Amino acid sequence: MFDSVFQNKKILITGHTGFKGSWLSLWLQSLGAELCGYSDCVFDDPSHFSLLNLESSIRHELGDICDRDRLANVVNEFKPDVVFHLAAQALVHDSLRAPLATIQTNTMGTATLLDVVKDYPKIQAVILITSDKVYENNEWAWGYRETDPMGGKDPYSASKAAAELVINSFLRCYFDKAETIIATGRAGNVIGGGDWAKDRIVPDCIRAWHAGAPAKIRNPLATRPWQHVLEPLSGYLRLAELALSGTQSINHQAYNFGPASEVTQNVQELLSSMSARWPESAWRDESDPEKLAAPEAGLLKLSCDKAHRELNWFPTWNYKDTVANTIDWYRAYSTNPDFDARTFSLDQIKSYSATATAQLQES
Repeated sequence: MFDSVFQNKKILITGHTGFKGSWLSLWLQSLGAELCGYSDCVFDDPSHFSLLNLESSIRHELGDICDRDRLANVVNEFKPDVVFHLAAQALVHDSLRAPLATIQTNTMGTATLLDVVKDYPKIQAVILITSDKVYENNEWAWGYRETDPMGGKDPYSASKAAAELVINSFLRCYFDKAETIIATGRAGNVIGGGDWAKDRIVPDCIRAWHAGAPAKIRNPLATRPWQHVLEPLSGYLRLAELALSGTQSINHQAYNFGPASEVTQNVQELLSSMSARWPESAWRDESDPEKLAAPEAGLLKLSCDKAHRELNWFPTWNYKDTVANTIDWYRAYSTNPDFDARTFSLDQIKSYSATATAQLQES
């Protein structure tokens, strides 16, 4: 996948210490890129980033995404060819506890990044990552398209929808005739090894099962389009690949990245699939609508037709593969005292890439 397009390219990743950011950093590093990460360094313990030992193998910069001077200094010194913007406060429940901080990071952080980028016209590509929760969720059975209305029933969703408005305004005012190609990726409900965030179904289960306790489930009937973390990352990389080739058709465009339309299992079904690969696992239903801090979506689904048509991007791992690769990572971590997260994660990237390449060749 991607041949040698990222070889020796200087790539800045904001939010590189997070779940998605660490996987993206490892993947790009394996493709021969020279990496610089920029993050406030708030990550979980344990963290995928630390287990991969990325701090010692890439340029690791600490800073607030809203600190314009600090970010501008890093960009000026590193001089990236490509920027992936993933820095965010990514948890809905944390946004309820700290709405202003969430809006500051997700909305103003995006504005700060774009304000810096506009002063560096030699940057070839900028890939901005928001969320599937930018859409006004009406619990439709069909997938939301990139042209559907934005919304936000909680501070997290609102902060991401507001970021989209900020992006659109910057594109119109400052990048209308710029050579930098900018595109936006929207995805959500990713799972995979190395995620330790609180209030997420997979990490919460893994923590409980690792301790020999049943997992406490808040909303077992919520339905989500589960996808492995490598799926949207492959979409982000595809956007950068096309941008580096000068493909103007993706410029100022947004793209959804999600699983096949039939992959919409509810939490209870996901738990059953996970339990089948984790002996002696258990869970109990503690759902109580009156205790929910905010209304939770029963169904949220994306239409990825635009990415299929314009990017030739398609999901690679089906639901069974997604669960298997996720739980296998955590089982290896939990049971093997000599677990090498870097090697294990790289092997999964290689497996994913091989399957994706074979599928593209067959099509």
